[in-house]
Amino acid sequence: MVNMRSRTPPPDDRTIRARLRDAAIELVAEQGTMTARSVAQRAGLSAGSVINHFGSMQGLRRACDEHVAAEIRRQKQKAVAAGAGLDFLGALREAEMGSMLGYLAAVLHDDSPEVARLIDELTADAEVYMAQGVDSGLIKPSADPRSRAVVLMLWSLGALAMNRHLERLLGVDLTSPDADLSPYARPILELYAQGLLTAAAAEHAVAHESTAPPSAQKG
Repeated sequence: MVNMRSRTPPPDDRTIRARLRDAAIELVAEQGTMTARSVAQRAGLSAGSVINHFGSMQGLRRACDEHVAAEIRRQKQKAVAAGAGLDFLGALREAEMGSMLGYLAAVLHDDSPEVARLIDELTADAEVYMAQGVDSGLIKPSADPRSRAVVLMLWSLGALAMNRHLERLLGVDLTSPDADLSPYARPILELYAQGLLTAAAAEHAVAHESTAPPSAQKG
């Protein structure tokens, strides 16, 4: 006789706010958009629940952004805390990001205050955990830590925003938890560990930058 009780799904113990927030993240990751009705329907709640709990769609969007940023922060801090023995590929595979990377990939194209605020928060976090990486011996010190954090964060976000082309060219879907990331991670680790320019080329580039007039350096 089949034990029907064993097939009963576990109860959803998330708060209503969390259920709505997670439903919104899933919808944006899958479809690139959301409405109050679609979010409530995905969460199995009434249509008015979004406004009741977030005040507006902007309030819901803000909650989604804050949750995604906090989870990225947690994963990055955990990776940096692993020290110089960090298995980068293992850390990426084990990160339980769910639909969050898909959400981030979808919203990065928005020219909105919400996206600007999210990127500012992620960049500020990056500066903190990169400093932690320097302290732990994982990352080399920088003459300009903030600028380095800004550039590396924008590079990472750029790859995520161009995920469809990355999948087309390298066969890697950064938003998929089951993806083989090695075709993407190998060249990144090579660039991080070995650099791109030869020592002579790097010395020439630094010398040229330091002697260039201010207008040329800005351009």
